Amino acid sequence: MEIVPANLRDPRIETAMIGTRDGLTFEVDQCGEGEELALCLHGFPEHSFSWRYQLPMLADLGFTAWAPNLRGYGNSSRPEGLQAYRLDELVEDVARLIEASGKSEVTLIAHDWGAVIAWQFALRERLPLKRLIICNVPHPQSYQDAFGWTQLKKSWYAFFFQLPWLPERGMSRDGAKAIAELFRTRSSNPAQFPTEVREVYRRNAAQPGALTAMVNYYRALVRGKRKRPRVDPRTPIMVPTLMVWGEDDFALDKSTTLTTGDYVREFTMRYLPGVSHWVPQEQPEAVNAMISAFIRGEPVPEYQPEG
Repeated sequence: MEIVPANLRDPRIETAMIGTRDGLTFEVDQCGEGEELALCLHGFPEHSFSWRYQLPMLADLGFTAWAPNLRGYGNSSRPEGLQAYRLDELVEDVARLIEASGKSEVTLIAHDWGAVIAWQFALRERLPLKRLIICNVPHPQSYQDAFGWTQLKKSWYAFFFQLPWLPERGMSRDGAKAIAELFRTRSSNPAQFPTEVREVYRRNAAQPGALTAMVNYYRALVRGKRKRPRVDPRTPIMVPTLMVWGEDDFALDKSTTLTTGDYVREFTMRYLPGVSHWVPQEQPEAVNAMISAFIRGEPVPEYQPEG
């Protein structure tokens, strides 16, 4: 099924189906042929398309840039059952994709649910990382440090998603129109999400079984059975890390970021006031400038809102 029309992304971006030794297949947007891998992980309810602004920039920096559709999304494998979406499985997917790339130096870039996975990947030291770049998801211990009434109100949907079948039923109405509208109504810059862009996310979510897979990420976070011992979230992360944060996030409060530097040894933080949760898509030029500077080892610019 064609989800992303060719005219909506840079022609240098190509899509391949990558098999892993776990027997899963991932649909991966690819750009560039460098010696180092930049692996970009999307969030809910997104798609590899979410990284359309970053992949060419990363290729220009000399990377092989990959943006996979996570399991359950796009045309990637969509295993059944809540337990298939445990964090243990999702972390292993990242490891398998890195192995499939054949690259030994890796920069991991992630947003939303992709960032939940990326934080865990770094905490567990599953494979070596050269850099970690996080967009709008807090470090798990920093989140716990700040969790209170303000964040609880913002997290209502995560509790709703624990219900059986009802979330999928509501979001699937009118061909998953609610998913498309989420990007418009929860953005500080709706012009970045015109109809043709929102349609990508609607088509993605409207595929048979897709919404259940997406919601199962949240269910498995609460009810998933661990395959491996829990890693203490206070374990220091040694990988140089950049966090880019849109302050007008409807789902996550800025306070959840404030103690991140206590748990990450080499940490750079950049806030973008007036920018929403969808920061890589809403302000791609600013975000790309920050990522590029961080990768080059240069001072990471502060955000300068227009006007």
